[in-house]
Amino acid sequence: MKKSIALILAIVLIFSLAACSSSSSGSDQNIAAPSAGSEMPAMPSGGNPMGGGLGGDSLDTSGIMNQFTGISYGSQSDSQTLDIYLPNGESTEPYPVIVAIHGGAFMMGSSTGGDVAPMLEGVNCGYAVISVNYRLSVEAIFPAAVNDVKAAIRWIKANSQEYNLDVENIAVWGDSAGGNLAAMIGTTGALDAIGENDNTENLEYSSAVQAVVDWFGPLDFLKMDEQFEASGVSRSTGNTSETSSPESAYIGQLITNDTELTEQANPETYIDAMNVATAPSFFIQHGTADGNVPTQQSIDFADMLKQAIGTDHVSIELLDGAGHGTSEFQTTENIDKVFSFLDGVLK
Repeated sequence: MKKSIALILAIVLIFSLAACSSSSSGSDQNIAAPSAGSEMPAMPSGGNPMGGGLGGDSLDTSGIMNQFTGISYGSQSDSQTLDIYLPNGESTEPYPVIVAIHGGAFMMGSSTGGDVAPMLEGVNCGYAVISVNYRLSVEAIFPAAVNDVKAAIRWIKANSQEYNLDVENIAVWGDSAGGNLAAMIGTTGALDAIGENDNTENLEYSSAVQAVVDWFGPLDFLKMDEQFEASGVSRSTGNTSETSSPESAYIGQLITNDTELTEQANPETYIDAMNVATAPSFFIQHGTADGNVPTQQSIDFADMLKQAIGTDHVSIELLDGAGHGTSEFQTTENIDKVFSFLDGVLK
């Protein structure tokens, strides 16, 4: 019986490792989730209108033997938890880390949401994947979510030996609102306090990372309405400059009431202050038919990054015809592109 189980696990591992290859054949099929034999949750054709890559589906982590869930990284809220997923088997070398940041318009979603599934594929590629919960806007407004993700990264560094983590090689990967937070981590580097920092744990560690994957994140709230109008793309949601918008809820007031405060939530605000020598590398993807976040957000952000830290550190790809987290992001070919970027920076 034990030999049969071992054989099955070996077969599963062989097939799952195929998704890590950067020499994809160009398949347009959805990749397999990291559980044995399961497929990724199906993505509605129009994406999730409120953000997040894979609607309301949940992760299936049953095929991951080494997992530690519901770990607290802060003392300000019960929301401050993270889940650690390690590759099956053991390694004498520490694992490079992917910090997965879920989407959900800053007001919903969780560390076990379906939009984390592409990121969780990292366990099949030799990465430790750590999925983070953060305080949503219904609980605490900006900058709570940013400070939470920073606190989680500091916790990871403080507890690296226990989980065999390589703290010199950490990436953040987020979609939608999570893309904003990932980009914020990338541009603010070792600046641990954004506004009033109520997270005081592990402050002896930096929250700087080496790589950022930003999937269709909102990056300049104040320009979203005009960019949509100029793009000709039909919006899936109302105007950003409305009190009912997710961005206004995140800021705690209409985004145009206090433009200086709103700009503090924009990752591009901090680009000019980045240290070229220590800046992380960025990989940005956005769909050309995104009805939630204008494609121009990512274009402008990438251009500003290239001017500040150099073209070698910034890659941007626009997925033709893709919407907000639609299936184009989940193909084997596209996931291979992401891991080719991560491998090039972290391994």
